[in-house]
Amino acid sequence: MSVASSSSSATGSLNPTERGGPALTIVLALLGFSVFINYIDRSNLAVAASLLKDELGLSGSQLGILLSAFFWSYGLFQILSGWLVDRFNVNWVMAGGFLLWSAATGATGLAHGFTALLVLRLILGVGESVAFPSYSKIMAKYFPGAKRTSANSVINAGLASGPAFGMLLGGVLMSRFGWRLFFVVLGFGSLLWLVPWLRWMPRGPGLEVEKHHEGAAPTFWDILQRRPAWGTFLGLFCNNYVLYFLIAWLPFYLVRERHFSMDSMAKIGGAVYLTQAVTAMVCGRIADRWLARGATRTRVHLTFVVAGALVAGIGLMAATLVSPLACVGVLILIGVASGMAGSNIWIITQTLAGPKASGQWTGLQCSCSNLSGVIGAALTGWLLDRTGHFYWAFSVAAGISFAGIFCWLFLVSPVQPVVWAADRRVLTSPS
Repeated sequence: MSVASSSSSATGSLNPTERGGPALTIVLALLGFSVFINYIDRSNLAVAASLLKDELGLSGSQLGILLSAFFWSYGLFQILSGWLVDRFNVNWVMAGGFLLWSAATGATGLAHGFTALLVLRLILGVGESVAFPSYSKIMAKYFPGAKRTSANSVINAGLASGPAFGMLLGGVLMSRFGWRLFFVVLGFGSLLWLVPWLRWMPRGPGLEVEKHHEGAAPTFWDILQRRPAWGTFLGLFCNNYVLYFLIAWLPFYLVRERHFSMDSMAKIGGAVYLTQAVTAMVCGRIADRWLARGATRTRVHLTFVVAGALVAGIGLMAATLVSPLACVGVLILIGVASGMAGSNIWIITQTLAGPKASGQWTGLQCSCSNLSGVIGAALTGWLLDRTGHFYWAFSVAAGISFAGIFCWLFLVSPVQPVVWAADRRVLTSPS
């Protein structure tokens, strides 16, 4: 860190720990834009699926493997990425991952066979696996607690805006200019993000570390022994099941079962994700103001997360039972619910883990939760084959959303920093 600190003066980069608000705003804007790119890159193959299938002569099974391959490497490498950001300079780990995933996206536009596409999707997953462990580490290390919920809501807004852009504009651009040019321009053009990141990435030791948080970082085993850790793992699994279910199947559902046109589908899907993005920003601000008035983190964050899961579950149950027009309103309500929950989930992890363990904890949490992407896609397809409609697929998603409420209330609560074994030794040692 000393090398980074000295280099900051040479480059003129703002140090968040020295200059406060303006530097943090720049860093946050860059992180929000990176997750926006992240979610376009991971979902753009689904948008291009029909074009890609026809051009390369892929079978349905091959296409299914390509669509799920991202989750194989993404989930597996989350654990390694979490370890890396807790052991090395998180800024450079983030830069390396961004370089890898953007290059993989660009190279996808140049691929001409199933094997090449499969390898590139696996590489994309490896690169993107650094993102959320890095976000949590940077938030816990540099962002004051009073601003952290709002900061995390920016990440969630970027997460929701990526699929919205992909559905609203990605399909239009691909139909006009081809899927290959879209991938090449998006992937290699995104590398320009690295220029401002290397200029403005946070430097210095970060926020002052309290005495009881000094000492060596906890191990993976230390984290796995904690009940709240498993609560966050399973809670995010439930939240992500709903998210990935909608990303993967909402276009198909709107066109095939609700008989909307492609243009209408794109507008409805975009509206759902944009609603989620706006709601995340608003709820993040409300949460920080509520905390400033003296409310506990347990009360504030669990209120938003539990309410979001409850409303999303009710909306999913209702979506297949109402008219097509009412269904649009219900889906937008689900977007509101997802924004409510998403804006407060990561601050819970960062509060529990603290700056020493936030990277490893987040890596484990993402590795577990992203199994929902694999399970949800396969289970939904199986239910459709067996029943011929989406009723049971939506019902299962609703049930999993309700199960998340139990995880947050009975496994995670209360939301307060975990005292690690190393912390106890610091607390009991003579000063």
